[in-house]
Amino acid sequence: MALVLGQIDFKDDLKLNLFRKGPKKIYVNESILKKQSEIKNYIRSVCFCSNDIDIVRSEPSFRRTWIDKIVSQLEPVYIDLISRFTRLLKQRSYFWRSEISLKTQSSEILESFDIQMAKISTRIFRRRRRALLKLKPYVEYWHNHLSKSKEQIGINYLSGIQNISPKEEEEELICKRIAEQLLNQRSIEALTGKCNFGPHRDDIEFLINNISVRKYGSSGQQRTFILALKMAELDLLTKTLNVPPILILDDVLAELDLTRQNLLLNSVGKDSQCFISATHLDKFNQSFLGSSQIIHL
Repeated sequence: MALVLGQIDFKDDLKLNLFRKGPKKIYVNESILKKQSEIKNYIRSVCFCSNDIDIVRSEPSFRRTWIDKIVSQLEPVYIDLISRFTRLLKQRSYFWRSEISLKTQSSEILESFDIQMAKISTRIFRRRRRALLKLKPYVEYWHNHLSKSKEQIGINYLSGIQNISPKEEEEELICKRIAEQLLNQRSIEALTGKCNFGPHRDDIEFLINNISVRKYGSSGQQRTFILALKMAELDLLTKTLNVPPILILDDVLAELDLTRQNLLLNSVGKDSQCFISATHLDKFNQSFLGSSQIIHL
């Protein structure tokens, strides 16, 4: 067993028990958390590791996970929305594989699924898109700062919802559109057993000068973009919550050239507590090491 202790803002005591087998246990002020996700109510963090390049470079699931983590820190209730939607999606898939779907009354069950999924999908969609709109100005600032250029960046939320303008926010209208499309794709869903429409199929598009960073961006452009996203995430959470999150940099210098390394190191640690993991110290300048506490493991 391992035990991790910490103090949050000098008022809340955090204790984490890790076991070789079974789930971990989290305590705040000696009271166990019923849901481990509740830890986000007490401590916020932004983590940047070498694998995060997949957010820009890889398939949509990485981008959905990324935006979901941001929204869940801005609005902890969002974790429950994602959990409920995932549960509904599994139940819907199970329904199509079962014999119940062959019976005449199955349409009533599907209508019940559609109503619930439309409501939850609307709330997920609106929160994701709202978070991206708030994030974009910070991404623009950091991208200009890190690239030393005036490239125009773009961030678009790509949803399958039809006939919704980019700034449409009316919940009732969005919910109606989603319900209609769930109904329209039902015949295909009956054949495949999979729901091909909803927040689990959405994507986020990153652009530089109206060109896809994922498809056509160079390795350097992709690394700069992901770094700008992470620093923007830190700024947004700080601005919204009035408390700077902990910044965790997991061996990211190996992925950056010397110029970007220095820009990053000169930017971190000013307002946020920052933890950096590294296998070697030779890439850090002496002034940075002199102002840091170094722990060897």
